[in-house]
Amino acid sequence: MRPAQWLAWWRKQKELPGGSEESTYDVRLLAHLWSFIRPHRRWFIAAMLTLPVATAFSLLQPYLLKLTIDRYVVTGVEAGLFGMGVAYLGTLLGEAAFLYLEYYCTMVMAQKSLGDLRLRLFEHLQRLDIRYFERNPVGRLVTRLTTDIDVINEMFSAGVMTLLTDFLTLLGIVAILLWIDWRLALVSLATVPVLVVIVDFFRIRARRSYRLIRERVARLNAYLQEAVTGMAVVQVFAREGRVWHDFDDRNRAHRDANRWANIYEAALFSLIEAVASISFAAIVWYGGGEVIQGALAFGTLVAFIEYVQRFFAPIRDFSSKYAVMQSAMSAAERVFELLETPSAQPLPTRFVVPPVRRGMVKFENVWFAYRDDQWVLRNVSFDVQPGERVAIVGATGSGKTTVVKLLQRFYDPSRGAVLVEGVDVRAWSLHALRKHVGVVSQDVFLFSGTVAENIALGQPQLNREELERVSRAVHADTFIRTLPRGFDEWVGERGANLSLGQRQLLAYARALAQNPGILVLDEATSAIDPQTEALVEDAVETLVRGRTVVVIAHRLATVERADRILVLHRGQIREQGTHRELLRRGGLYARLYHLQRTAAALDAAATGADVSAPVG
Repeated sequence: MRPAQWLAWWRKQKELPGGSEESTYDVRLLAHLWSFIRPHRRWFIAAMLTLPVATAFSLLQPYLLKLTIDRYVVTGVEAGLFGMGVAYLGTLLGEAAFLYLEYYCTMVMAQKSLGDLRLRLFEHLQRLDIRYFERNPVGRLVTRLTTDIDVINEMFSAGVMTLLTDFLTLLGIVAILLWIDWRLALVSLATVPVLVVIVDFFRIRARRSYRLIRERVARLNAYLQEAVTGMAVVQVFAREGRVWHDFDDRNRAHRDANRWANIYEAALFSLIEAVASISFAAIVWYGGGEVIQGALAFGTLVAFIEYVQRFFAPIRDFSSKYAVMQSAMSAAERVFELLETPSAQPLPTRFVVPPVRRGMVKFENVWFAYRDDQWVLRNVSFDVQPGERVAIVGATGSGKTTVVKLLQRFYDPSRGAVLVEGVDVRAWSLHALRKHVGVVSQDVFLFSGTVAENIALGQPQLNREELERVSRAVHADTFIRTLPRGFDEWVGERGANLSLGQRQLLAYARALAQNPGILVLDEATSAIDPQTEALVEDAVETLVRGRTVVVIAHRLATVERADRILVLHRGQIREQGTHRELLRRGGLYARLYHLQRTAAALDAAATGADVSAPVG
């Protein structure tokens, strides 16, 4: 390859992802990381102070060996030989002691800093809006909080903090070699330019490889989390083979990314070993001739070999440290990318908390679309007076659940405003708003913990008597008393060891314990069996007493006692009135109602049950 062609090829390599711009980006990542190290900088400073001392002990050892050979071994003088041995042992012990202190201080700093980073990341996740979680798999986010931060921890464990000291060690060795014999030093270090080119070549490719590994780890974890969570559905539909093949594809992609990273790391390590061997051969060839001619002391030749071994040791370790460093930089890139993700819902600089909370809700000309101009709600306006029970009904996709999400400010309206107690929800503190507007949904989420913990849900001020009271009010105590440990019974992940009805009753107890001023029942009885629903109907009356209530339902039998019914159709309010008024009108609500009665009658005929419903 001609020089001009070689230069053109090298410039092309530098333009690849991982090229010259990456160094600037790495500096920014390290600056981010330093912001978490800074509070624990005393440990960092302590680690940095111990490293030069350990380096000095290490650099002194070959020189002591040179003096011992030239002054005592070659000349045959025994006096002082023991003292040199003691001095050499002292440098070994000193190096070991200060390296231990450096590692201890580094790991204390790393654990404290990364612990803060993990907490900050989790806190930031809690502030992100629901839209972000709908677009990002749970497994990928879990990877950021666990695997990626563990990879950054490996960077400290692998001794990457010593890279600066390694650099100073290399400079120190070069200076000592030039001071002892500059000609032999030039021969010994003649391969260094080749080494620089090799390291830079692999640096460019390794960065891309480790970034790909982090991406594929996240994909693997995301799929694994989804597959394990939905294992019951997988088995019901006999999808084990298909799921296994999909997982195998992602696993193979992850394996291939690691394979290329291993190839680069192994190639770099072996090439460094080859260059080191060439340097040793040059020292023996040139230095040995000088010793034979009497122009160089034998101890000096031995010291050169020792120093060159120590010169290539950090470079040899650098191949493994660099692999860890690149993996950590890729992990840090993804962690800080998540940490810098802004919430799509800006928070007000000053919160407005109404002094009087009566339970008033108002939608003013609300338009909303989840994407672009695909409107889910179109110019929706209604109000709910304090203490009123309003039901919202409509076919699937009409926008009922979207109303709940806007009311709790999981999303902001595209146009118009949602007001609670006369204040735009965008001016409320999210914490205060969501405690004031309680929601009981069809899909009840229970956490791993006791029954009591799931009812209290982070309200430590609630004692056992209060928990028992709210449970009795919604008839949840009926099944809680049958559990082996009662309120101390352990609830499995997502409440898997409880029935749908039992989970729903716990959701009612949880809502009553929260004591919200406004209560939203979002399809809250659609998953309950008729026997449990009879208990819940009485529980609902207890729950809604003295509160403003918004009921979202498909089953019209659950909304007949509402003060007012709003009928949503294609994102617009088409009808409103009481149950009897809407039936007499003979419009959309009446058609929905009679369709459901017909379907219920057909089901009753098929099962032989008597499910006669009042006409109203």
